Amino acid sequence: DYGCGPGRVADRAARVLGARVVGVDTSAEMLAIARSTATAVAEFHLVRDGRVTGLPDECADAVMCNHVPASLPTEEALLGVFAEIRRLLRPGAPFVLLTTDPDCTELEYTSVRVGAPGVSYRLGEEMPLRLLRTDGSWQEVRNHAWPVDRLPILLESARFREVSQRRPTVDEASALADPALVGRHPWTAERAAPPLVITSALAS
Repeated sequence: DYGCGPGRVADRAARVLGARVVGVDTSAEMLAIARSTATAVAEFHLVRDGRVTGLPDECADAVMCNHVPASLPTEEALLGVFAEIRRLLRPGAPFVLLTTDPDCTELEYTSVRVGAPGVSYRLGEEMPLRLLRTDGSWQEVRNHAWPVDRLPILLESARFREVSQRRPTVDEASALADPALVGRHPWTAERAAPPLVITSALAS
C-alpha cells in the first residue's frame, strides 16, 4: 500500500484478502501510528527522497495507492511516485490507483463535497475537499486536482501498459462493505455520478 497513512486500508486488505501486505509512506509519524494499530500488516517502510527504503527492485506482486495524487501539486512529483511504484513491481504485475474526480463539484455526496460548485480546477490546482466526520461535522482538507484523463498518460510515461479506468458503484460496495454502513444511506448522488475513479495498469 503506497501512501498507507495510518494503515487502516492496508490492515483491512491484509485481513480480507489474506495477503502479505506491506505499507509505505512519506511520514514517519503516520508509520508509527500504523505500526501500533494496523497489526495485520506484515511490515512498514519509509519513503525517503522519493525512494522506498528497504525494498529491492521488482519485489511486489501488486501495488495499491489511495488518493496519493491529491497531495502532489505537479506532474513531475506524480511521475516520481509512479516511477518508484514501477521499480517495486514485478513485470506484468498490477497497479491500482484510487482517486477522486475533480469534475464532481455539483453534487452533494453523502460524506464528501468535492471542490466548490461551479468551479473548474486545473491540473495540480489546490481544491478543497470536505469530509463528513462520524460526529456529523465536516472537515475540510486541501487537495490538488488531478483530471482523471491525465492519469493514463502519466502511467504510460512511467512504463505501465494496459491502462484502464472505471468508477466503483454502490452496488459493488454493497458486496464488500459493512452492510450496516451501506444500508444507512440511500447514496443517491453516488449512484447518479460516482465520484471515485479506479485506474488500473500493468507494469511493463
